[in-house]
Amino acid sequence: MTELREGLTTAGKVRARRSVLPMPSLDFTPEVARATAHVYERVKDVVPAIEWPVHAPYVKAINDLKTVRNAVILAHNYQTPLIYHGVADFVGDSLALAREAAKTEASVIVQAGVHFMAETSKLLSPDKTVLIPDLQAGCSLAESITGADVRLLRQRYPGVPIVTYVNTSAEVKAESDITCTSANALEVVESFGVDRVLLIPDEYLAKNVAARTKVKILAWKGHCEVHERFTAAELLAFKEAHPGLEIIAHPECPPEVIAIADFTGSTAGMIEHVKDRRPAKALLMTECSMAANIQAEVPGVRFVGPCNLCPHMQRITLPKILNSLLTLTEEVTIDPAVAARARQAVERMVNLRQ
Repeated sequence: MTELREGLTTAGKVRARRSVLPMPSLDFTPEVARATAHVYERVKDVVPAIEWPVHAPYVKAINDLKTVRNAVILAHNYQTPLIYHGVADFVGDSLALAREAAKTEASVIVQAGVHFMAETSKLLSPDKTVLIPDLQAGCSLAESITGADVRLLRQRYPGVPIVTYVNTSAEVKAESDITCTSANALEVVESFGVDRVLLIPDEYLAKNVAARTKVKILAWKGHCEVHERFTAAELLAFKEAHPGLEIIAHPECPPEVIAIADFTGSTAGMIEHVKDRRPAKALLMTECSMAANIQAEVPGVRFVGPCNLCPHMQRITLPKILNSLLTLTEEVTIDPAVAARARQAVERMVNLRQ
């Protein structure tokens, strides 16, 4: 792959971006070991040494291909450490990745996340090629509501602003006034200066925001299959078994879980909290991969269970990212009429108090 990259002329690079490229060697050679040594140094506490020769060739091939394709990889915090620390150009929560998608000068964006995130990148970078390595990487929360549902809500609550969580399809965003993330939901809700707001579709996020504002929040009964499974009983049992344990929760968790937590915040807020506080023992009420990603950066913190894997996030793997760059699949497209309206809702969020 190194020879391919170095041998391309400018015109050749343009052609390469549009064509299927040959599969590079995936042998673990001394060259691959040297080229990826700095990556393994970052993940050595969460990736066993015996496994690294399997992963390292993919890491090198993907990083080489990004140059050939003029591509960037946007990776959500729930991606595995191999993706998060090994091949991602930008990492973060939905809001951070949306902003990076809007700013990037790359020709190709590979979304290491779920489908609604890739759609959001396409909304903010309509002239770029946006790829998702697996079209089946969906979201239970996004699937809990449709554009038709939002239109019915607008009929039922005329004049009430509709704030839609980014964990939704472009069709749903197109029917909304503005989008939000778990990081800025409270700010977005209060930005209207009214006494009632619809905050959809995550019921628990809506309830947790409602507890922090005087604005009356109207909710929808959508849930994240990762966060809705946490219970107060299991948290209390872990707290009893691990004295000094700090419980850190995501606002998509049920309110009774939030009531027990020592800190509640967005994925970015949870990460910052761990890095700032550096508790001896921590329990993250979110997707499992995030704890592993933080562990690689703050090895002194001991993470204990429970955690829940997102089956959709786990569909994104190094081999699929490599194939996506080689073949430029799967490309994410959005109906232009839907995209124009959805883009307005996302841009209102991205531009809020920047």
